[in-house]
Amino acid sequence: MICPACGEWADTPLVEGDSAAAELVCALCGHREPYRRLPVFALTGPSGTGKSTVCRRLGPLLGDRAIVLEQDVLWVGALRDPHDDFAAFRQTWLRLLAMLNQSGRPAVLCGTVAPPQFERRPERTLFGEIHYLALVADDDVLTTRLRARPAWREWSDDRRIADMLAYNAWIKANATTTTTDAPMTLLDTSRATPEQTTAEVARWILDRL
Repeated sequence: MICPACGEWADTPLVEGDSAAAELVCALCGHREPYRRLPVFALTGPSGTGKSTVCRRLGPLLGDRAIVLEQDVLWVGALRDPHDDFAAFRQTWLRLLAMLNQSGRPAVLCGTVAPPQFERRPERTLFGEIHYLALVADDDVLTTRLRARPAWREWSDDRRIADMLAYNAWIKANATTTTTDAPMTLLDTSRATPEQTTAEVARWILDRL
C-alpha cells in the first residue's frame, strides 16, 4: 500500500470502480493504477473441525483456479495482540491476499476468522465479495478430536475446550444473522471423512467462481 508516485503509505486503502475495472487511488497525490478486486474464500470454524486437513488436500481439487493458504503460517508473536482483536494479524493477511489477487487468481484462506474481523477492516475495500464457509461439528465429536491432539497443542485444558465449544455454538446460531456482518455457509464435518469434506469445500468454492 505504498504509492509508487509519492512514496507515501496508506493506512486506509482507496479503491474505485468495480472488480472488472477498478483503480487503486492514492488519497494524497491522486495517483491511479489498475487494480483487481477479486473474491476471497475464507474457510473458517472452530479448532478441530478439519480446516488444516482440508487445506492440505484442497489444492489439487482447485487446480489453477485459486491459491490455497494456511492462515497459521503467520501466527507469530509480533502479530498476536488480543487487545485490538489481532488487528495487525488481520491487516497483514488482507494486504497479502490483495497482493496475491493481482496475479489474477483468488485466494482461499484456511483458518479461524469471524466475518467482523475482516468486514470491519479498512482493507475490506481491496476485495470483491468475501465468501465465508464455516466448518462445524457436534460438541462430543469436537471434544474428542481436540483431546486426541498431541500434548504440545495444549488441548488438555477443559476451559480451552469449553471456549471452543462456545465458539462452535456461536457460529451455528449466528451464521446467517446480521451479527456477523456477512453470512457464513455451514458445513458439518461430524461424520464426514476428510476426503468427503475436502470435496464438498472444493465444490462450494468452484460454484462461486
